Amino acid sequence: MRIVIARQNHETNTFSPVPTPLAAFRPLYGAEALAEARGMKTALGAFHAWAEAQGAEVSCPLIAHAWPSAPVEDDAFDHMAAVILADIAKGCDMVLLDLHGAMVTRSHDDGEGELLARIRAAAPGVPVGVALDLHGNITPRMVENCDAMAGFKTYPHVDMYETGVLVCTMMDQIRQGLRPVMARVQPPLLGHTLPMNTTVPGAMADVIAAARVAETRPGVLAVSVFGGFPAADLYEAGASVVAVTTPDLDPESVAHDIARLIWDRRAEFLYDQKPLGVSIREASAAAARPGNGPVLMLDHGDNCMSGGTCENMDVLEAALAAGLAGILTGPVADPQAVEQAFAAGLGAEVEIAVGNRIAADGFAPPRPSLILRGRVLALADGRYTITGPIYTGMTCDMGRSVVIETGAAKVLISSQTHEPWDEAVFTSLGIDPRDCQYLLLKSRMYCRPVFEPLAKAVVECAGGGVTGSDYSLFPYHKLRRPICPLDPGVEWE
Repeated sequence: MRIVIARQNHETNTFSPVPTPLAAFRPLYGAEALAEARGMKTALGAFHAWAEAQGAEVSCPLIAHAWPSAPVEDDAFDHMAAVILADIAKGCDMVLLDLHGAMVTRSHDDGEGELLARIRAAAPGVPVGVALDLHGNITPRMVENCDAMAGFKTYPHVDMYETGVLVCTMMDQIRQGLRPVMARVQPPLLGHTLPMNTTVPGAMADVIAAARVAETRPGVLAVSVFGGFPAADLYEAGASVVAVTTPDLDPESVAHDIARLIWDRRAEFLYDQKPLGVSIREASAAAARPGNGPVLMLDHGDNCMSGGTCENMDVLEAALAAGLAGILTGPVADPQAVEQAFAAGLGAEVEIAVGNRIAADGFAPPRPSLILRGRVLALADGRYTITGPIYTGMTCDMGRSVVIETGAAKVLISSQTHEPWDEAVFTSLGIDPRDCQYLLLKSRMYCRPVFEPLAKAVVECAGGGVTGSDYSLFPYHKLRRPICPLDPGVEWE
């Protein structure tokens, strides 16, 4: 038995000005990709382990993962799809794909649907199993062109591997002759990402729990709740539920029951962001209260993992203007500022303009760059290894990076946009993230498993940028309407 496994992963913010060429995916091919797949705590890693346990010949033609950004360039998408298709063309008995579910390309609003359709056309009799992100914008074309589908049930996503195991369990049943049936149900809801946190009590945690209960029913193979990715202007953006069952059950009924729970609690999937000034005052008050650790300030309007430019300086500027001190922030992506600091050298006194350089179509033009006056405290190549719990063991690269100390703040500036996955973002430059009063990160959720335990309080800050929660700022054109919360009084039957 020959099994083809592959990873092609991108969450596309159609409003983001950050380009997504092939290089952004840092693709690995063939033997190098197969070696990387072994032991990965992702769905791909689960695919690899299961396929080897079956005694199969395992081929991994591609591992390609790009951080969220603008639509994928067509030549990049076509190249990656061709690599996968060429390996499938050699002959295989099964295809297992670790995808995202919210990939948009320059020519295809539904990147995953296009890839799966090409695979189905090239190998019509080969079973295809797919693992997807909880934030997938699931389309009918995705469902129609695979045989088994499951999405993450946690956010932050700490069950990537387990989701791959669930897909493999269904594929094993398919190998034994079962032909599952699937259905997708989509209420008219464009939920916000922040209320999708599954680590706290709330609607998302309850709906996920209901999905898990549904999966215990005989004949129900998988029930996946997809919160959707709202920073994408496409028809299908938003929440959906996909159920996979044995042929004797009605998967649409199973999915509809869960989707109705989402709709009944739709108000809890919305986020009413506070003005930035209010959040700054909350952070200051939290810092004054007893307790250990910094106040964690999350700039969700310029969130790396939703396609932010990571160089909007609104929150830092407001914090400094309010007199906050003991601030540690970063990574702020500004290669020009990094080059200036490297040219000045370690220990040099510098005056550097940082951030607010990149404009986004349909959004207000950026304000002038923030002027930092201080000392070059650290210089590094920006490479480190994640210790967990997300992407454990993965080597990351922020590009050449620096720390500027101004007195009130230490500002980590990187050459590339980068999510603060791990304490090593800072410790790799000799900075202890515990040693500050305010830890300001351009992150919404993925930083939390690592940095929230260090913090005495968490304050969400609505800085400017293309990843905010005020949908009135987003120029939607393709999104289906009416939809909650953009259109009042929406009904769903």
